[in-house]
Amino acid sequence: MSELIDLDAFRERAKRISAANKKFLTSLKNKDPRKVDDAFHQLHEEVFEEIDCLTCANCCKTTSPIFYQTDIERVAKALRMKPGDFVETYLRIDEDNDYVLKSAPCPFLNEDNTCRVYESRPKACREYPHTDRKKMIQIMDLTFKNTLVCPAVLEMVERLKKINL
Repeated sequence: MSELIDLDAFRERAKRISAANKKFLTSLKNKDPRKVDDAFHQLHEEVFEEIDCLTCANCCKTTSPIFYQTDIERVAKALRMKPGDFVETYLRIDEDNDYVLKSAPCPFLNEDNTCRVYESRPKACREYPHTDRKKMIQIMDLTFKNTLVCPAVLEMVERLKKINL
């Protein structure tokens, strides 16, 4: 296994450069969407060749995915629970009226940073950190938030700053 990521150092760095990153990501909204997508997708591949999520799991430790009904049914089935019991045990409704986890870290995160329900995990977990999707310019606010959670996203943004789009 790779060396564990120093989350305190990551959080400090992410916070220190957050204003510059927010400004930079906002500026990308005025760029050619295809070029932005291409750059993000290439960097996504490069960075995830270098960073192993199992050395970090900060997303699982600090945030909650949104659980849609299909997610609730799939995870509940994997846990051999009724969907209603799953909701009652693990979820709450947030300020946006979405189902999210009651607590952090995620109750399905194992000590070795693996996921107890990995094969059945929610769509939001499957797609996180969303840096390989189309129309990236539409999610620059989310991408900024993810620079504060995910070391890989922070690294992608830092490399992206060096590319002339």
